[in-house]
Amino acid sequence: MSKLLKPSLDWLLVFVPITVLLEWTRPESHIAIFACACLAILPLAGWLGHATEHLAARTGEAVGGLLNATFGNAAELIIAFTAMQKGLYPVVKASLTGSIIGNILLVFGAACFAGGVRHRTQRFSAAGARSQATLMTLAVVALIVPATFHYLVTGSLSKDEALIREFDLSTEISVVLLVCYALSLLFSLHTHKQLFSCAGDAEEAEDHHAVWSPVRSVATLAGATALIAWMSEILVGSVEQAAHTLGMTSLFIGVIVVAIIGNAAEHSTAILVALKNRMDLALGIAIGSSIQIALFVGPVLVLASRFTGPRPMDLVFTPAEILAVGLAVTITAQMSSDGESNWFEGILLLAVYTILGIMFFFLPEAH
Repeated sequence: MSKLLKPSLDWLLVFVPITVLLEWTRPESHIAIFACACLAILPLAGWLGHATEHLAARTGEAVGGLLNATFGNAAELIIAFTAMQKGLYPVVKASLTGSIIGNILLVFGAACFAGGVRHRTQRFSAAGARSQATLMTLAVVALIVPATFHYLVTGSLSKDEALIREFDLSTEISVVLLVCYALSLLFSLHTHKQLFSCAGDAEEAEDHHAVWSPVRSVATLAGATALIAWMSEILVGSVEQAAHTLGMTSLFIGVIVVAIIGNAAEHSTAILVALKNRMDLALGIAIGSSIQIALFVGPVLVLASRFTGPRPMDLVFTPAEILAVGLAVTITAQMSSDGESNWFEGILLLAVYTILGIMFFFLPEAH
């Protein structure tokens, strides 16, 4: 009984039926629906994170980080895919941007801070961190090139011809990114997996809980993902009206609010493993998740939009989004290059995220 009364994120599961009820009975209450859907996704993402952590306990740090990033990104992929089908491409791109900077600044920053408060200095594989930073730099290049192309051809080609070329350019770049992501998995999980081995002294003895069976873990993943998909569809349906009512732009909602909700699984797990001094796993979850968003989720959405979206999606992001990703990648690469972290470095990453969030809040709505 005392366990049930203990404060828990699971208490927020009550917002799942509340969200459904509001959607059916009060469809015009966009702010209430949006808020309840966000609160409903949080515990579901937490359960998704718990299940992937139990799977990770059976597979090792590198594979565990990949599993957590993959299933943790299910919320972002579902939200983005739902928005894409509704033609909300600015929201899709904003959520991708928010997921990238949220994972490497907010999630990794919070993990460094939480772990650093408990452990004076935490260590991880510097070589693995540099490899991941290089992949994130590739993602920045993939954002800069389509945007540069867009501004170079504007005015020199007709609008329709320019759009066709941008779609084709984005599709071919997406294929390159997917190939690079597949090869990065081969690199990190097979040919050079020693670069991503745990460098810290993990406090395995503190975890007295039995590891879930694969069947239980997969069942939990399936159930949480299905409910997240349902809540995400409701959330996307109310996001534009809620943003307008609250005086927020769709860009801010996508980059900050929706991204934070989607990152809930990574956030909870990365902080938990950082407290256990497993910084290689925390790094793999946070930065690995950003890499997966940039090199896999984004390209997959571009390719899928050619078959399921109202029109093809391109990789032309706004200058503010490109700037945010570039700055986030730069400071994270610089901070992680020495293979050590502490609580103050976590604060610095969180400060950069806060500054970028303030910028997106004050940016006017694009027309």
